[in-house]
Amino acid sequence: MDIPLLSLLLLCFAAFIAGFVDAIVGGGGLIQTPLSLVVMGGFPVSSVLATMKIPSFSGTLVAAVQYVRKVTIRWKLVAVICTVAFFSSYAGSQLLLVVSNRFMKPVLLVVLTCVAIYTFRKKNFGQRTEKELPEAKEIPRAALISLIIGFYDGFIGPGAGSFFILAYITFLHLDFLHASAHAKLANLATNLGSITLFLLRGKIAWSIALPMAACNALGGLIGARLAIAKGNRFIRAFFLVIVIATLLRFSYDVFLR
Repeated sequence: MDIPLLSLLLLCFAAFIAGFVDAIVGGGGLIQTPLSLVVMGGFPVSSVLATMKIPSFSGTLVAAVQYVRKVTIRWKLVAVICTVAFFSSYAGSQLLLVVSNRFMKPVLLVVLTCVAIYTFRKKNFGQRTEKELPEAKEIPRAALISLIIGFYDGFIGPGAGSFFILAYITFLHLDFLHASAHAKLANLATNLGSITLFLLRGKIAWSIALPMAACNALGGLIGARLAIAKGNRFIRAFFLVIVIATLLRFSYDVFLR
């Protein structure tokens, strides 16, 4: 099943903006996913979400490469994060194929409200790295974060990158720049877990996914370079904007639909 050229161009533009936003603070899916559900209205919802995983993976991969080149990465931590995230995302995507996810939106509305208020009030949130956690605490925390957010990303998806960043700052004591870098690698694993399942089930519309992937990758390249150049203060401000936008989006879904 195909879509008109104008609709495809609109989706490609959304993919570029999503890649740019996602590279800085995550949450790019909140831009391209709602639009894709409208534009691809004739497709099953599971096929729409499956197709969106390809541009998400493409942009995240490009952004991750930029971060790895410039930011110190804790590779042992990444191994745990990515392994757990892959399998939990795979499980979440399996559940997506059989269960409605609408009941999650009121919960997310409350969570995002708290995130926005906390980040706004705590001016030094994510601005500097606190005392490093001992490995005995860091690894279990990282695994639990990947289990919960990875499952969410496979099941619902939008906003997962922002949730990873928030969790890494709060529970692993990373600053915004290092949290963003590690979140990109975690997102690669969650996207790959979902893509593996959707490939096996034949759910991806490749004629739409591939041009969107190219646009998302370009946005991810530009966004990652900007975030690395500008540093923590810029990322914090951008994070607040995206969290508030996410909050408004979920408020609309919960109260007006």
